[in-house]
Amino acid sequence: MKGTQLRILNVLDEFSRECLAIRVGRSITSQEVIEVLKYLSITRGMAKYIRSDNGPEFVAKAVSEWLEKRGSKTIFIHPGSPWENSYIESFNGKLRDECLNMEIFDSVEQAGIVLENWRQEYNNFRPHSALAGLSPLHYARRYQENLKLEAITT
Repeated sequence: MKGTQLRILNVLDEFSRECLAIRVGRSITSQEVIEVLKYLSITRGMAKYIRSDNGPEFVAKAVSEWLEKRGSKTIFIHPGSPWENSYIESFNGKLRDECLNMEIFDSVEQAGIVLENWRQEYNNFRPHSALAGLSPLHYARRYQENLKLEAITT
């Protein structure tokens, strides 16, 4: 697979910084984006907003219509303005530095396994300075616990 380009779809929760999904392939179609979003809507609930760049898989009519039917709105960053999507840009840099630059993949399947393992490590164990030194999973759990405590005491 040396020299073959891979495309990677990363879905990140902006609040908790949790990587909700990584999809890897030689290309990513709008239908694959919908499949990932459909899975996440079932397992995590539908997001009110989806922020993305202007890649063809995101601006496709099928994706826009699917999101609209579910009451979700799209926020597209301006071309050439990565700072408008700083959380995913930061995540992509970490993914590149900590995983992609360390590996040579023999297949798309192997890349998928390695990336999923890295995603699990990132979500469950990697401390984040922006999250008070907690991993994304622990930060989200602490937030949920605090919500439950507020509901009990109010």
